[in-house]
Amino acid sequence: MQALPNLILIGPMGAGKSTIGRLLAAELSREFYDSDHEIQARCGADIPWIFDVEGEAGFRDRETQMIRELTHYENVVIATGGGAVLREENRRVLRESGTVIYLLTTVEQQLRRTAKDRNRPLLQRPDKEAVLRDMFALRDPLYRATADVVVRTDRRGPRAVVNEIVRRVTRLVDPLQCKA
Repeated sequence: MQALPNLILIGPMGAGKSTIGRLLAAELSREFYDSDHEIQARCGADIPWIFDVEGEAGFRDRETQMIRELTHYENVVIATGGGAVLREENRRVLRESGTVIYLLTTVEQQLRRTAKDRNRPLLQRPDKEAVLRDMFALRDPLYRATADVVVRTDRRGPRAVVNEIVRRVTRLVDPLQCKA
């Protein structure tokens, strides 16, 4: 069987990209990188601060640079920020750099998972549900156009999602490996 390519997780905030990414990397004995965490570590500042000082455009520039850097690594699992697909350059780089997995979840699940999170600048508005619905309408087609695989994460434990990803990506690499 061929080796699995880099696995790149995309999807909205609250879909579980970081949690699932860590578990997936451990399952496959790979390094895990979260582009948002890498940006924060590099800047020495959190994302809300970067948004305040540089605006969303400044953050997106940093995100594009980080995606370029992380996708040069081999045998890794990468979790991107929810808005990474907004730029065509990012979508192209992600598609060219590995197998892209869209972690799809409902707006209701996103609301539950992000309810107490103050580290999401785009959600610091009165009507979080409307913000998430607008983001979904804009971004879902971009996630789908970028992804090789779509996996639902709502109402499922992270381990079940990881198992499904491994099974489906293995089929992509070697269709004869898993017939089930």
